[in-house]
Order: sequence, then C-alpha cells, then structure tokens
Amino acid sequence: MSSPFRYTEPLPPRSSTGTVAEVYTQIALDFGIAAPSTFVVLSSAPELLAPTWALMRESLIAGAGSRTGKELVALGVSLANKCPFCVDAHTVLLHATGDHALAERLARGEAPKDEEHARVLAWGRHTRVPGAALAPYPFPRAHAPAYLGTALSFHFINRVASALLTENLLPAGAQRFRAVRSLAGRTLTRSVRRPARPGTALALLDHADPGEAPAWAGGTAVGLAYATLLRAALAGADLLDTDDQDLVEEVIQDWDGAHPPLDLSGFPDRRERPGARLALLAALAPYRITDEDVAAWRRPEHTDHCLVHLVAYGAFVAVDRIESALSTQIGHQVL
Repeated sequence: MSSPFRYTEPLPPRSSTGTVAEVYTQIALDFGIAAPSTFVVLSSAPELLAPTWALMRESLIAGAGSRTGKELVALGVSLANKCPFCVDAHTVLLHATGDHALAERLARGEAPKDEEHARVLAWGRHTRVPGAALAPYPFPRAHAPAYLGTALSFHFINRVASALLTENLLPAGAQRFRAVRSLAGRTLTRSVRRPARPGTALALLDHADPGEAPAWAGGTAVGLAYATLLRAALAGADLLDTDDQDLVEEVIQDWDGAHPPLDLSGFPDRRERPGARLALLAALAPYRITDEDVAAWRRPEHTDHCLVHLVAYGAFVAVDRIESALSTQIGHQVL
C-alpha cells in the first residue's frame, strides 16, 4: 500500500508514547478514526499536534451548534483552499451525520437544496478572503466560537494536508465511489452522534502561557486551543533568517485571498531563498509544493520535525491574517 505522506516518514501510531499517544487515544474516541493521516503527519512535533487536535475537537466536535453546519463550514473552507483530501473527508463525514443526499449533491459539485445549508457552505468558502464581510452569520451568534474555530482550524489543516499528504483520502482513491463514501460515513455515525464534553482536549496542551485567547472565542475552550496553536506554529519562523521572515509576513499582509498565478510570479526563487518560498507556498498554495522545492531547502540538519514546523509556520501566517481581519471586523461591529 502506498504511503499517504509526502516528504516525511512519521512513526507508526502503535509506537507512539507520551503526548502523541494521548492525542491518538482522544482522536479514536471522539473522531472515530484511530490515526487519521492529517494528524499523524504532525506527530514529529507534538507541540503542534496537540493544539491542532484541540482546536478541531473543541470547535467542530464539542463546540455549540449543528455538526452538519460545521461540516459544511469545513467543506466550504476546503473547497476555497483547493484541498481535495479534506473535501472528500468532509463529504464522508456528512454521510456520518445522516445527511446522505446533501453529501452526494456536494460530491457531484451541486449546491445544497436547503437555503440555510447553502448559506453556511458559502460562508465557509468566503472566509479565505481576509477582511471579507462575514456578517450577518448564517448561524446563531451564540454558536460563533465553534463555527469560527472550525473555519480557522481547517484553514490550517487544509494547508498541512495539501503540503504533506497525497490527495487520496482512501487507498487508490476509493472515496470517489458513492458506495464507499456512504459506507465509510456510516462506520463513523456512532462517533459523530456521541456527545463530546467541551474542554477535554485542553489537558493535552502545554501549560505554559499561550497568550491571550481571541475575543471571538467568547471564553470557550476554542480560544485557548487557538492561542496555543498560534504560539506553536509561529515558532517555526526561527527556521528562517530575519529577511525571509520579513518577506513572508509582508507578502501575507498584502494577500487578498486569491490563489497565485500558474507561473508563481512573485514567489522567491528556490535556489536563492528556498525557506521563504516553502513558507509562502504553504500559506498561499500548498498544493503547488514540489519535490524540487523541498529538496532545495532541506539540509542534513533539517529533520521531519523541522519541515513540519516550516510548513506550519507558513500555513499559520495565512491563518493569522484571516483571523486578524476577522477580529478587527468583529471589533468594529461591537463598536
């Protein structure tokens, strides 16, 4: 069986210990999948793995609101980011919620029949554009921490998956068959419908001060998970020199949510600034990362841990740009 991993070789989940093993245990219980590759790929960096899981769990799984609605947000984000792996995953998870007809309409590229579902899906897609007008929300305001957390969680997970995984959710692309999607979803139904107690994932996080939780999280566990992942992911900037860090942050500050042109004009040359190129690709078009890009940057001292951190840094610079614009918009609404 071919490996789903590109550029890294994570340890088999059965050999995990410590925090990684604890995360896998929680994932198996609350997500229903023993070791999904979207999380296994982060296992060389437990300080990233734990808050990534915590943010997804506390928003998508344990957060307030409809699981179908949050799956639609995650799917909308994944469509906007051109992440086929995650699009397929959330189509399967819609089968798990019992929304079989909705899942198959979306698999065919059709819009939902239900207007509320269509608004939620469109809202998720629109979150890729920093500063886009996202209010009024297509969900109750009391559910905003969970829906916003879900969107930001998958803006990060999409980028990691596109950079470091193949496109196939299942071996040989079996998820392309309707019967397989439906069956895979049904095997997850019990886990998806089981109530999850909010806050459980926080015990897995580093107890060091992560910084201030964002106001939009409303004091929920989503905020602490987001703040912890922000700190861990942005620590990857240390893999770049100051000039490269400045370049990455300047480009992302001016980013309008668009996908880059086919010729990648404006991206640093991989021979001259391979680290900055990788980070910017992870932020804006991780599906465009090539073997040559990784080889140009990688040195003997660059372990899988380093590559995961560099990708996470680039990915989260984009997420932080989206979140910062969102926080500004919410602040203006309050005023």
